[in-house]
Amino acid sequence: MIKIEETTENNFLIEISPNYSLRGWNRIIFLSSLVFICLSIGVFFLIMGAGLVLPFAGLEVVLVLTCFYLSFRWSKQKEIIYISNDKIKLEKGRLFKEKTWEEFRSFVVLEVERDQHNSDKFCFQSKGRRFYFGSFLNDEDKLILKNELKRIINQLNTLSPGL
Repeated sequence: MIKIEETTENNFLIEISPNYSLRGWNRIIFLSSLVFICLSIGVFFLIMGAGLVLPFAGLEVVLVLTCFYLSFRWSKQKEIIYISNDKIKLEKGRLFKEKTWEEFRSFVVLEVERDQHNSDKFCFQSKGRRFYFGSFLNDEDKLILKNELKRIINQLNTLSPGL
């Protein structure tokens, strides 16, 4: 998911995060229904005399909840790109900033590379170092991001220095 806004004149904020379908209460309702159904089946078999089904149903619940937790944690990734006439700043993190990179725009080159799966990889290159971003985006979102970054950079390049 990509959100682009022009905070002030010629200052852009691009927020990038993965797409995910379950949010908020929908997550809780979905997981609660899975847990209820699985444990109900386990209790039913316990009553019928098959006592070993319930512990394995509990293990299944723990495994499913762990996998969903990891998926939900991954979907909280966020990358924020600030682009102005003078600087480019990239912040990565989940609930708070984990990595920050900032450089003068005149020293930065935007590169769009193709990987072995024929998918775009975005990076800012400056002073021999590369800073990758947007790796979790799908191909549609990558195309949108590429076009928007081109538009923003071209708009900023048309400005005279110091404005």
